[in-house]
Amino acid sequence: MEDSVMAEQTTKREDSISWDAYFMSVAILSSLRSKDPNTQVGACIVNEGNRIVGIGYNGFPAGCHDDELPWGREGNYLDTKYPYVCHAEINAILNSDLGRMSNCRMFVNLFPCNECAKMIIQAGIKRIIYINDKYPDDEKFIASRRMFKLAGVQMIKMSVPDQKIEIDFSRFL
Repeated sequence: MEDSVMAEQTTKREDSISWDAYFMSVAILSSLRSKDPNTQVGACIVNEGNRIVGIGYNGFPAGCHDDELPWGREGNYLDTKYPYVCHAEINAILNSDLGRMSNCRMFVNLFPCNECAKMIIQAGIKRIIYINDKYPDDEKFIASRRMFKLAGVQMIKMSVPDQKIEIDFSRFL
């Protein structure tokens, strides 16, 4: 009995998640903060030492209350969310130390649009790891790919792990 207890204390867990799954999970968890009723996007920026240096989600700018601007996708442009929402990628960059983005990688659950691509390139991020490429034929995303290729930014579609990751707060009580 004593030997088995000792083995349990000195043997590492074999079912821990990979770095990529961990950082994508942080991006997805961040997306849950979004108030957008249709599209929740999260982004997590990671440096070469596997340290998180920025996170963000899509939402209205600071000081613009979530109930005072529209969340719709159709109709008059000014009555939709589009002129007002800050994308997750931009928020992650702005929530970071801008001087430390060089050679970082960004984990994001939705492939970045052209406006985000410009910011990502300017920030010095060198790899985009994404899960969903929802709009591959939309000109904004074609432009993103073109700019990423020209700037040498790698675009990596992440294989989603088979495992389900759940957060059970009661487990830690």
